[in-house]
Amino acid sequence: MILEEAILSRANLLFGDESMAKVKDTKVIIFGVGGVGSWCAESLVRSGVRHITIVDSDEVCVSNINRQRMATVDSIGEVKVEALKKILLSILPDAEIEAIREVYCEDTAERFRLEEYDYIIDAIDSLKDKVLLIENATRTKAKFFSSMGAALKIDPTKIRVAEFWNVTGCPLARALRQRFKKLKRRPAKKFQCVYSEELLENKVIPSFGEEEGFCKGFPLNSNRDAAKARVNGSIMHITAIFGMTLAGLVLKDIYDRS
Repeated sequence: MILEEAILSRANLLFGDESMAKVKDTKVIIFGVGGVGSWCAESLVRSGVRHITIVDSDEVCVSNINRQRMATVDSIGEVKVEALKKILLSILPDAEIEAIREVYCEDTAERFRLEEYDYIIDAIDSLKDKVLLIENATRTKAKFFSSMGAALKIDPTKIRVAEFWNVTGCPLARALRQRFKKLKRRPAKKFQCVYSEELLENKVIPSFGEEEGFCKGFPLNSNRDAAKARVNGSIMHITAIFGMTLAGLVLKDIYDRS
């Protein structure tokens, strides 16, 4: 405990004892710990959030190394949530990190007990599963934050935060809104999203299966969601800013409530 107090001493100076206690008691679940979610998790732990559940079904592969926190040459083939859990506990050893290797979908949604969390973070790619998570998360008392598309971007100054229905220039947000309109449903409450209007193009078009040799179980081999099949260029400083902004929204909300 003395070590934890020393680790969090600078955060405590900013938050104060009362707010810092709330930070430590806060329960967060993060869906998707890739280029966005992994940095969100690290930022929360370094700021004192001790109760975090991380959810992802993938293994670390070589093409993750350019942007994902736990991805290194040495971690290739490891389960992402387990590799990230080791890093998070090396930062805050007394933290309670639950690592769940699972996909959030219709078949698994009820297992996650979303009502038990204070904050729910969406950093998943699958359009169908993202819609499901948005619907279910916004029905709970938890505060919900969502990442829109972080690929095909390079300008950090264009990253913004807006309410879901006010997000502009983001193909993923547009596709989500179209899906909701087609279903004739809406999220149960408003929620904020991290997004960017910037949209570049891939300079190189990967041949079919190019990534298959890099990543076992890469989305190109999956028929779960055709929207996830396209491989787009992405880079760490953008995905990390998305993730840290999500963490910042959580921390600011705790600070403001205190």
